[in-house]
Amino acid sequence: MGAGKVSFVIVQLFAFFTWHAIAQEYVRMGSNTNAAEAMQFLREYDREASGMCYRVTMSQWRFVTNITEYNRRRMLEELALNSKFERLSWRKAAAYDATRVSDVQSRRQLVKIVQGSRAALPEDKFNEIQQIITEMKEIYNAAKICPYGQKPYDSHLQRDSPFYPQSRQEPYDQTRSHSQDIYQPFGPGFPHETPENSNYCDMQLDPEISRILAHSRIESELVYVWKSFREQTGPKMKNRFMRYVQLANQAAVSTGYSDAGDQMRASYEDPSFRASLEEIYNQVAPLYKQLFTYVRRKLIQRYGERVVRPDGPIPAHLLGNMWAQNWKSIMDLVMPFPQAPNIDVTSEMLRQGFTPLRMFQMAEEFYTSMGMKPAPPEFWRGSMLARPAERSVQCTASAWDFCNRIDYR
Repeated sequence: MGAGKVSFVIVQLFAFFTWHAIAQEYVRMGSNTNAAEAMQFLREYDREASGMCYRVTMSQWRFVTNITEYNRRRMLEELALNSKFERLSWRKAAAYDATRVSDVQSRRQLVKIVQGSRAALPEDKFNEIQQIITEMKEIYNAAKICPYGQKPYDSHLQRDSPFYPQSRQEPYDQTRSHSQDIYQPFGPGFPHETPENSNYCDMQLDPEISRILAHSRIESELVYVWKSFREQTGPKMKNRFMRYVQLANQAAVSTGYSDAGDQMRASYEDPSFRASLEEIYNQVAPLYKQLFTYVRRKLIQRYGERVVRPDGPIPAHLLGNMWAQNWKSIMDLVMPFPQAPNIDVTSEMLRQGFTPLRMFQMAEEFYTSMGMKPAPPEFWRGSMLARPAERSVQCTASAWDFCNRIDYR
């Protein structure tokens, strides 16, 4: 090992042990040195926090699985109670001197309660940031847009544009790879155009917008839904988010951090967090760049250089996902060997009468065959495995922990 590398290792070790030595002082703690009292507080907090978490999670579950104004009010009531509990718990935890607690895990728990909270804010500002978070979530979840080609027309396109719906140059392709049962575009001349839905402006992120981004291959439609959704959310959230950042930074500084980003990074408990991420990125960057340029070339072949620059970034609306975070939906455009047979078991599963419940049961059989524990009875009793027809729900796939060590859905 060279001298330079030895020096680097020494510096890293010094940073690591120094961080652990000062970690408990990094968060501003109180002057109460009664360790026994602090331990009693932690025992009570564990029990009370689990109960509060269960109540909040259950209220949220009832709302997303049955979206009514009543369930929304109940959820907001529980969230308000949780905010009060969080603030009270923070005050109690912040009063103790964590360095006097000898048990490492207990000391860490005490610091975590203080370090992860915004409760250092004055009460009015704490309530304000909670309200802002709730409002931003509601704006995002409630956003709706018109189908492409329906009035009001796409504000991004000029009337004389070749992509304006009345003169669109991209005809509906009956032979494209995706079944019409999965996705059909809206607009003049398209199958869904009927007097009944000509003014239908009720498309939400899930499932309509997500389905279009995944399956449409009409660039003007993709950019329309991508921009329209953001126009229905971004402007409404902009000022709220700016205020949220101000309050979050104030809370972080009051707790002993430089800003909210510093507070969030501290939760990873890695003194070299930035360096660790940089190292990982440098390891995967060569492969990512190759994949990126390959996908970009394939998209140029589909949409042309007018849409995708050969030397530029890939437009996000072309990647099959609202956030461009998962590119699996454009597999038909970028598959290296498109002539190779595509193994798709969907038709066979339908022929055999598969249901969502049977799919979950088969998945459980797979995991238990490897020695893992089966899902608890609460999972099968409480989970919503398919979209119900009789009520409005949020049907995005998600996993829920009800904080009582038995109920997972």
